[in-house]
Amino acid sequence: MAAVANGCGLAPPSDGLRFPPCGVHDLPEVLKPISDGGQLKRNGTVEVVSCLETDGRAVFQDLRWGVYVVIEAPGDYQKGCFAQYGLKTDKSGRFAAQYKPYHLIGLELGVSTASIMLHDEPTGQCKTFATDTVATAKRDIKAGEVLDGEGEYMVYGRLVPAQASLAIEGLPIRLARGLVLKQDVKRDQGLS
Repeated sequence: MAAVANGCGLAPPSDGLRFPPCGVHDLPEVLKPISDGGQLKRNGTVEVVSCLETDGRAVFQDLRWGVYVVIEAPGDYQKGCFAQYGLKTDKSGRFAAQYKPYHLIGLELGVSTASIMLHDEPTGQCKTFATDTVATAKRDIKAGEVLDGEGEYMVYGRLVPAQASLAIEGLPIRLARGLVLKQDVKRDQGLS
């Protein structure tokens, strides 16, 4: 989500991703600002939805492997287009979701690589440095322990505003494998 935020000029949530439970049917209701009845603190941000309800049940029509965007109609004409094209909208018709049930990153990556190698053209690039994904302790970690990296048992990536990452000299999650900790770190503390 850091790449999406930085590539699209979107702001990260100030307190990290929340992962609200949400299926395709609820995207435009959940992923809109609180001021409009949703769960986001503001417009122009990123979020990831969970495929599990808070009680552990599976979310109906989850997007576990999917990608989505929720957009806001700037006027009545666009609201009408949402309805005419059959987009899933919130009750007001002002917020609509577009989604794909699958995120084919393995296939998409090949196209991006070929574009760079054959045409010297990237398929995406950062517009800004608005956010970073900082390695964050899953548990208390002692000095001298060797980090096991993303997807393992010691750290996870927390999306934070770029200023917060720079302030602590945050360690990017993708670099958190094989490093020896120099000082103790408490659970949920960002590493630097």
